[in-house]
Parts: sequence; structure tokens; C-alpha cells
Amino acid sequence: MKFKVIHIGETDSTNRWLREQTTGTDDVAVWTDYQTAGRGCGTNTWESERGQNLTFSLLIHPHELRANRQFAISMAISLAIADVLSGYFADVSIKWPNDIYWHDRKICGILIENRLNGPMVRDSIIGIGLNVNQRLFVSDAPNPVSMWQILGRETDREEVLLQVLERFSPYDVCPVDADRYLSMLYRREGYHAYSDAQGLFEARLVTVEADGHLLLEDRDGRQRRYAFKEVTFIQQTK
Repeated sequence: MKFKVIHIGETDSTNRWLREQTTGTDDVAVWTDYQTAGRGCGTNTWESERGQNLTFSLLIHPHELRANRQFAISMAISLAIADVLSGYFADVSIKWPNDIYWHDRKICGILIENRLNGPMVRDSIIGIGLNVNQRLFVSDAPNPVSMWQILGRETDREEVLLQVLERFSPYDVCPVDADRYLSMLYRREGYHAYSDAQGLFEARLVTVEADGHLLLEDRDGRQRRYAFKEVTFIQQTK
């Protein structure tokens, strides 16, 4: 997968820019120094200091990817970013479905918008916010961290972007290495605290199914299956 790379100084949303400014079947990456309306999932916003972080979106056209297997896109881009960050420091993991963590802190968020053509994925816009050189976070986000805070030095943002594009290219989205995705999951081992509509509980991670559902097993041996936003990871207090 070869990307046409575009840099713009400022935009409200790189996802929106790709959706409205691109046509055809080219795979495109657009990155910006500042997003005025960058967002995460739902109503969440993404804090990013001007010119300090890597905010970008990818437009891809998967080949023969069925809609019921679109979670492969999430796995592929998560693995690519985790691979790149692992080249800079250890203890990188993927928090289901596609947040990138360093220890218990979030360094990268991903927002994916898939457009379908019948039972197939026509194209996908992948929005990514990666904390690179920001030194201080002032929003009420509970656990952000940046590469600068981990490494104690600045990192070239474009260099990181090109590494992500290089890593993402070989995956071709489908097939994707689901076993390696599972092996890199946050809280992969042991019992941890979660919350769902019925309240708090402890469970261990069993697997992530091909359609993206998370399968947990609680301490009573009962399996619990969740779609995104149906379960919350509870941060342990230290």
C-alpha cells in the first residue's frame, strides 16, 4: 500500500478533509500541524498542542474485505503504530479496540470511519492522534502521555509518520496477524477491574473475536461478550 502524503498547516479535521477533498482510488495520508476540531470516539475531543504532535488521517481502499470483518482494519493500524513505538521504547500495548498505551497511559487514539458498498468495505478513513512532543497536558483526559515525556527529548513527527506508513503497508489489512494483535493487548494476562451496565466486576481477557467483540471471563467462570463502549476498563489506583 503506497500512500500519497499531503501536509496542511491547519484544518478542522483531517478525517473530514479526506472525506471532502479526495476522489478516486488513491490511498492518501494527510497530516496537519493543528486540528481545530480534532475528536475521539463519540463526543470526546483530542487535546493536541499546535505543532507538537502527529495528527493525521489515512484513506485506504481494502481489497475484498467483507463488512463483517472490518475490524481487521483496526487490528492492522494498531499493530503498525505499536510496532513503530516499540522501536523507541518498551512496554507498548494495544488497549481494545485500538488505543495505544505505554504502561497504563494513553499515547495514541484512533478513530475509524468505514464506508460500505453492500456487504463489502468500499473504503476507510482512519484518523490518528499520536502524542509526540507535547510536554504538558491540561485537559481532563485521565492518563495522557507523550513520546517526549517518555524519552525526554523531541522526536521528528514526519519521521514517525513515514515509519507508520511503511509498517502499515505490508499488512494489506486482510489477512491480518490476529494472534499478534491478541499478544499485544493491554491487560492480556491476569484478572482486572471492569465495569458494564450491571456494575463492577473482575475478569480476565479471553479473546477478541473476528468481528471485534471483546470476550472476558469473570472470576465465576462466566464469559461476557462486549461490543465497543459496552464495557469500561477501570484504572487501578496505586
